[in-house]
Amino acid sequence: MMAEHKRWYDLDPVLSEVINLLQNYQTELRAQAEIFLAEIEKKVSKEAIDKFYELARPQVCNRWYDKDPVISKTVELLRVVPPDVQKATAQNFLNALEAM
Repeated sequence: MMAEHKRWYDLDPVLSEVINLLQNYQTELRAQAEIFLAEIEKKVSKEAIDKFYELARPQVCNRWYDKDPVISKTVELLRVVPPDVQKATAQNFLNALEAM
């Protein structure tokens, strides 16, 4: 019997690893999340990201990543981009951590 995937990121082990790292090491990885957001802003725009975040962010913030706006934006962006972008972004995130 296959394991059930309860969360959107459980389908991809690399993406799941990144989310778990973010959850467990929020303070340490905040700078890396800021770099990720800056890279996305170069491709889209800060205004577009901020507008998207305002729309996507729930009114009640009970999730672990809602406490920090940088981590929250990072997770929300990862959640909505296409799966191939999720996978590439997650791998880039891990590669950047290894390089540190």
